[in-house]
Amino acid sequence: MARITVVEDDPTIGGGLSATLRVLGHDSRWCPDGATALAHTAPDPADLLLVDLGLPDIDGFELCRLLRERAPDAVIVVLTARTGEMDVVQALECGADDYLTKPVRIAELQARVTAHLRRTAPGALGAPGTSARIGLGALVVDRPARRCLGPHGEITLRPREFDLLVRLAARPGQAVSREDLMNDVWDENWFGSTRTLDVHVAALRRKLGDHLRITTLRQFGYRLEVPTAPAAG
Repeated sequence: MARITVVEDDPTIGGGLSATLRVLGHDSRWCPDGATALAHTAPDPADLLLVDLGLPDIDGFELCRLLRERAPDAVIVVLTARTGEMDVVQALECGADDYLTKPVRIAELQARVTAHLRRTAPGALGAPGTSARIGLGALVVDRPARRCLGPHGEITLRPREFDLLVRLAARPGQAVSREDLMNDVWDENWFGSTRTLDVHVAALRRKLGDHLRITTLRQFGYRLEVPTAPAAG
């Protein structure tokens, strides 16, 4: 059972979603606005939040950013009627892990929620066959602790960023297709735009800096490259 918060100003939609999630076995609560969601999140962060963008008191993108600051380990899924590509990108850049458009089928919602919770559960350590601690040049990826350690301390990664790094690190120097990354890091039954992958790769590049290089392979996918240390003089 997971704790799920539904942030939706329409009582029919919000109450209905919350009731459906309870039937599916989750501890679900409904918040009609952003202020209520933030008030609940501070003392008791949910495992997953479903967030509408069109709220009466706060911009939905700003709410995603604030929720991400207060609940860095929670999964944030935007659920909105907006279908524009830039809305998807902006939501992901503000901290969302996923983006669903209304009306959403219950089977799709259940599949997405289950996939996200499975990947953030204890023991969900990324690609099978990868060792518990992965050395990547100056970095160490600690899978059991879900931490990325650099020469100057921990590099803070969001849950899906960490999973993406682990998946790429399973095959350093080798090409990994977009399809494999989406299947392994998100879900094999993914319904949404693969722009979410590009946004997460861009975030990883910013955070990893010069320690690692993620090369874009046009019309295929990505390759993780570990810089070689200069030879001793």
